[in-house]
Amino acid sequence: MASIGVIGAGTWGTALAVLLSGNGHQVIIWSAIPEEVRELKKTHTHRNLPDLHIPESIGFTEDLKEAMEDRDLLILAVPSVFVRGTAQKMKPYIKKGQVITNVAKGIEENTLMTLSQIIEEELPEAEVTVLSGPSHAEEVSKGLPTTCVAGAHKKHVAEFVQGIFMSQVFRVYTSPDILGIELGGALKNVIALASGMADGLGYGDNTKAALITRGIAEISRLGTDMGGRMETFAGLTGIGDLIVTCASMHSRNRRAGILIGKGYTMEEAMAEVNMVVEGVYSAKAALALSRQHHVSMPIVEQVNAILFGGMPAKEAVLELMLRDKRIENSGLEWEEE
Repeated sequence: MASIGVIGAGTWGTALAVLLSGNGHQVIIWSAIPEEVRELKKTHTHRNLPDLHIPESIGFTEDLKEAMEDRDLLILAVPSVFVRGTAQKMKPYIKKGQVITNVAKGIEENTLMTLSQIIEEELPEAEVTVLSGPSHAEEVSKGLPTTCVAGAHKKHVAEFVQGIFMSQVFRVYTSPDILGIELGGALKNVIALASGMADGLGYGDNTKAALITRGIAEISRLGTDMGGRMETFAGLTGIGDLIVTCASMHSRNRRAGILIGKGYTMEEAMAEVNMVVEGVYSAKAALALSRQHHVSMPIVEQVNAILFGGMPAKEAVLELMLRDKRIENSGLEWEEE
């Protein structure tokens, strides 16, 4: 049995806490919001996971030291925009070699750093790992079969995290490609916004298939140029995560995109979804990275034009459809004429 602190009481952190408790581990959840801690202690339910009962064995605290002290594993489960600030708060209590598994997805807009890079910068004493894949909290909380990937620099650390999470309903693979895992997880949220916009405009399955397929092409181009592995983008944390985020109504990015496609502004859509829409925060960073690496990402460009440039979603689709003619895969060879 391991002692685990979950830093963040959102739906994903809570779903993972319940999973880990079911695996026989001792779990405590931290939140920076006193009212949230009181509600969780009192009801053992989560307002955004109405069908979930949180076991009595799981503890709750607003004391970060209590959540971190003597823990075998720390799960960092705060939204991407709060990762740096939370890591800074964790600094006085972190122990050398303590394993932190980040489960959020995003890229910091002003630095273009991945979340694990931020954590390593703020907490150099820690052993930083990631857990990612096609895994909606709503389904994990119900015990529906799910697969993820644990990424780490060292094999034995990845296998440690794998062993902590593995269960009959939660299968975990390992990978050394932390960068590829994180880029896939962050960039797919931007493509999911586009997929939702297409749904909001009333487009069909053909359009969604095109966005998913061309979306993974964009993600792979940028990701491999930055040092990620093509195998990662073809796997669970690439195409797998992209498919589920573009297709599921559990996806807050898709839901926000649907509203934007129907004519809502970005701010109105985010207010309606009433949860953090990570793709909005990652869109600018994705565009900046594409320009920095001179990689063509037309879907990402159009999403930015819609979110921040006032372009109507329908017009953005026309821009995509009417671009210059291209070959699908420049790596393939023709027969000689």
